[in-house]
Amino acid sequence: MGTGEKVEDGLPLGKNVAPVQAYSPDLLFPIPRAEARESLPMRDSPPFVGEDLWTGYELSWLDRDGKPSVGIVTLRFPFDSPNIIESKSLKLYLNSLYTERFDGRAAIADRVAGDLSLISDSTVAVDVFGIGEGAGISSPDAILLDDYPLTSLDSPDAKILGCSEQSVQELLVSHLLRSLCPVTGQPDWATVYIQYKGHAIDCSSLLSYIVSYREHQDFHEHCVEQIFCDLWERCKPEELSVYARYLRRGGLDINPWRSSVSSRAPDWRNIRQ
Repeated sequence: MGTGEKVEDGLPLGKNVAPVQAYSPDLLFPIPRAEARESLPMRDSPPFVGEDLWTGYELSWLDRDGKPSVGIVTLRFPFDSPNIIESKSLKLYLNSLYTERFDGRAAIADRVAGDLSLISDSTVAVDVFGIGEGAGISSPDAILLDDYPLTSLDSPDAKILGCSEQSVQELLVSHLLRSLCPVTGQPDWATVYIQYKGHAIDCSSLLSYIVSYREHQDFHEHCVEQIFCDLWERCKPEELSVYARYLRRGGLDINPWRSSVSSRAPDWRNIRQ
């Protein structure tokens, strides 16, 4: 990018785009993670591992005889990939595959993995499933935060988070996470799971903190990393995992998982996804 040019200047989001009629890996638009992580207190040595689990519901291609096929694709980007992929560019790229011929699902998965690994500068794991296959709806037993009382906040502030001396191991969930796309300003809705071991987190303060993201503009991945780091710093748990299952937009959902103990996201998906 040139001097004074912003990442957003090249994004397809919010712009009219001509229909894609041929395979076009050059549509993929990378966004460096480093800039957003500058705001994290532990940016040089983040206390988490994890991945970004994407699901694509608009995947079609041709078999070797030219007959259309459809499927669902899952994409697993490692948390430390230098780049994330802008979501509309990924949607356009996946749709560009509809005129390409492949010898089965494994072949299209290999092609997509190669293209995404190149643009993200990391190893991306890709699986393609038939309709009705893959992970079904599976929500774990968890303590629901959404009925606890709220304290109103204008923006996320870790200082509101409270913890007791009681030691617990529990899974908390809220369906009230909402943030805004930093490019379009449109809302992104999610269910967020917080699994931890350590001092008991005050549920009311945690819900207030989660709800305070309602007007916060940032990408999904960075919101989850901020939540993780604020809880890690404020409550100092022995173990911590934060998983946000965002609702799909444009045939894609993006589900960041950050954890102190595991790099792979669990196969949880609720009725909204």
